[in-house]
Amino acid sequence: MGKKIMLQGTASNVGKSILTAGLCRIFKQDGYSVAPFKSQNMALNSFITKEGLEMGRAQVFQAEAAGIEPTVDMNPILLKPSGNLGSQVIVKGKVIKNMASTEYHEYKLELMYILKETFDGLARTYDVVVMEGAGSAAEINLKERDISNMGMAEIADAPVIIVGDIDRGGVFASLAGTMILLSEEERKRVKGVIINKFRGRKELLAEGVKMLEDIIKVPVLGVVPYSDIKIEDEDSVTARFKKQMGKKDIHIEIVRTPHMSNFTDFNIFETQEDVSIRYVDYGESLGNPDIVIIPGTKNTISDLKYIRDNGLEEQIKDLHRKGKLVVGICGGYQMLGKKLKDPNHVEGDIEEIDGIGLLDTETIFENEKTTTQVEATICCGLSGYLNNLEGKKVKGYEIHMGITNRGNEISSLDTINKKLNEDVDYTEGSVNNQCNVVGTYIHGIFDDIDFTRTILNNIREMKGLEKLESKVISFDEFKDKEYDKLANFLREHLDLEKIYEIMNG
Repeated sequence: MGKKIMLQGTASNVGKSILTAGLCRIFKQDGYSVAPFKSQNMALNSFITKEGLEMGRAQVFQAEAAGIEPTVDMNPILLKPSGNLGSQVIVKGKVIKNMASTEYHEYKLELMYILKETFDGLARTYDVVVMEGAGSAAEINLKERDISNMGMAEIADAPVIIVGDIDRGGVFASLAGTMILLSEEERKRVKGVIINKFRGRKELLAEGVKMLEDIIKVPVLGVVPYSDIKIEDEDSVTARFKKQMGKKDIHIEIVRTPHMSNFTDFNIFETQEDVSIRYVDYGESLGNPDIVIIPGTKNTISDLKYIRDNGLEEQIKDLHRKGKLVVGICGGYQMLGKKLKDPNHVEGDIEEIDGIGLLDTETIFENEKTTTQVEATICCGLSGYLNNLEGKKVKGYEIHMGITNRGNEISSLDTINKKLNEDVDYTEGSVNNQCNVVGTYIHGIFDDIDFTRTILNNIREMKGLEKLESKVISFDEFKDKEYDKLANFLREHLDLEKIYEIMNG
């Protein structure tokens, strides 16, 4: 069996996911085969594997850091929130059903065997498994059936490192308080702590670190500063949406709906030097962007009503009348059509609702979820914003519950050539006659630099600006270099000798 180590946190968003990815890359650099593992992930950001199975995106970028293909064994349980009290429960990549929190709490007993079997399979396959907990390590109200933190550490018999976030304040109290709330047996598993997201001079922390070690009786294994390394954020909580960017030559605004999913579709734009991004949050209005994007969503009809009730629908239509480019991805694509129908009540009680109406399409929701990886070729005959795209190759994945039918005033965006690695031939996506409204089900379509840069240069040309070449030639290569940067950064700030000693028992 391989070695294992588990990172747990004092709270959500303390940086566990990034640190897990960094350790995965460090162990890979040191010659070990390594895999990430998170027993239960609650997120609207998800990914489809080559087998057509659904998993959380955090374990995908951790697998990339480890240099391996992501599989659902790395995230056997995915919860996709669908309301204030319930979630869609996905086990080993397949939807079980929607469950209220009380029902899911009972269901956890059935999952413990699956988790042990899945984890043991990874531990037999890889030299090292780097595990990540969820939320706080000391959720005392949920301890009885905990399968995310100490409960999973016990199943795997893994040593634990607790991560605290100093940027939010109170890191010493949160680390010490977490240790106090753990049982004696759980405290024995904790072999050290990490202070994350530090800003300032480390020497000012020295006395506090020594006092903390005296209190909690385990070492501080590192004080990790903030960094500007471009790695995906934690999947359920992110500061990305609040980040302010000065406007650049091309400005993109993305509607942040309440159930927005897969915002990682737009990470690529942050690598382009002439692009600025703004997420339009609740109570805010759209500005004057070159591109407005409606992203994917877990609840299309609910988020469509949100856009309508908050005045954003009319603002999107106004931008369309001004000739701006309007793009919808997945649920956003469905919203751009004329009608959305839900005869089987897949999303709720509303059986039919008018869409925004910028595309001559109609979507009918179905009970079965489409989950597939695809490869596609952009269709011919497109102009304007989509000029010079004919024949370009794109790839990504689809996650949706509906089928969208095109009307007479619509062109296809692309032809799907491969689906789950099998040859196919059918059209996908929709483009209006003016080529300034685009809808597609393909998550990750913008990750192709050639495709994205061509659209951006078409906009530059319309604005009388010279075309630019991307400094990033391949997004995959860009991410790989960032994982190396992360690993090298962590080597400077973590006591890796002690971490190896902890793993070796």
